[in-house]
Amino acid sequence: MRALKIAATGMAAQQMRVETISNNLANMSTTGYNARRAEFSDLHYQQLSRAGTINAADGTVLPTGVQLGLGVRPSAVSVNLAQGSLSATNGDLDIAIDGNGYLEVTLPSGQSGYTRDGGLKRSAEGLIVTSDGFPLAPEITIPEDARSISINPEGEVFGFFQDTAEAQSLGQLNLAGFTNPKGLEAIGSNLFTETEASGPANVTTAGEDGLGTIRQGYLEDSSVDPVREVTELIEAQRGYELNAKVITAADQMLSATVQVR
Repeated sequence: MRALKIAATGMAAQQMRVETISNNLANMSTTGYNARRAEFSDLHYQQLSRAGTINAADGTVLPTGVQLGLGVRPSAVSVNLAQGSLSATNGDLDIAIDGNGYLEVTLPSGQSGYTRDGGLKRSAEGLIVTSDGFPLAPEITIPEDARSISINPEGEVFGFFQDTAEAQSLGQLNLAGFTNPKGLEAIGSNLFTETEASGPANVTTAGEDGLGTIRQGYLEDSSVDPVREVTELIEAQRGYELNAKVITAADQMLSATVQVR
């Protein structure tokens, strides 16, 4: 009975949808997190009677035929690239990207990683690093005697010192853009790596080539909408229950069949 397998694919699909929603809700307070959405496609069809087949000697053809669907499959878990709201923190090393783009960091493997988490820190050596200790690329070092720093919307970092009134340039924060940012591979810790689907990174100054600007003293909140997620969670739960009822009905039909004398 095909209904058993078809309903099983439906239950697996709704389970995946619930897992995606649960991950969104778990990250509703994660800086710079973009909500994900599970997407599905129907499986191939069994052509019991193909449309257009000649059905009589006079050449009459079937207008629709009989095509029996065999279930559903996951097709993608896509990222909603909507920007989260910006929250003021007044931290010198807290930055938010107002618009498109990612900060580039250097991973321990030497590979480039990309993030929208602007909660930056200062290492023991004075390097500007992420919360996990990965340095920005290019590296920027803050001298020990710097009393404060300033970052302008274009990403230029300035330091202020006790013995001088003028700010000193310490480096430049660049942003990376991608042709298809949804194709980036998430590796955890708010980091992404480029793939064939995303295309190569286009690293340039903030505010150029369609990239956003940098706002110091702000952090980007998660773009997760809890109300929408809970609504979709209820829909997924109902879908799971309905597919389970199909399995129950199919099992009862099989039981009736084997009891025929």
